[in-house]
Amino acid sequence: HLQLSSLFPGTDVGVTGGSANKENAAAVTHITAQPLLLTPEPWNLLVTQTPAKEKAKEGETVVLNCHLNSPQRPSLTDLMVKWYKEDEKGQMDLLEKNVTVLPNNSRVFMSGDLSQGDVSLIILNVTTSDHGIYFCEVTLPDGKVVTGDGTKLRIRRALGLFGIEESIGTIIGVVAAGIGGIVVLIIVLTPQLRKCILCMSQESRQ
Repeated sequence: HLQLSSLFPGTDVGVTGGSANKENAAAVTHITAQPLLLTPEPWNLLVTQTPAKEKAKEGETVVLNCHLNSPQRPSLTDLMVKWYKEDEKGQMDLLEKNVTVLPNNSRVFMSGDLSQGDVSLIILNVTTSDHGIYFCEVTLPDGKVVTGDGTKLRIRRALGLFGIEESIGTIIGVVAAGIGGIVVLIIVLTPQLRKCILCMSQESRQ
């Protein structure tokens, strides 16, 4: 009994010691593996859209700038670029996975060089329906999505013949406002004018 009992504690110690060693080994393995797990996460990608506001006239070509910058300089060609527009009608996708998705549309496409981090969007022959806020969105290989701050695009209507139509419209508006003001003045001043005329006539009689 003494021998057996003296063996068991030894066995127990051996087992617990063995399991402790295994735990330590696992802990060591875990610690060494952790930095390796963190290495694919360096995708600190900055998506910069400039300018914040852009104006254009109907028929012009517009370039909406978007640049990617990552301190680690990974292979930018592995990134998926998307451009979409938001306006009063909602959201509309223009470009997905670096390719235009608009049906029957050859006016909108990516103009930059992705390998250089330039994913700018070009819009040919803009129309008033192109107004809205344009967002550049990039999906990283690990699935993380980074979106730019957006560029608000305003389209001005093209002027008519030498701008005469719009100028005439402006002139008519100014004149109408002026006439309106004169009419108001006349209405306001009429009673006072009458009093003055009466005063003058009374004075002349005296």
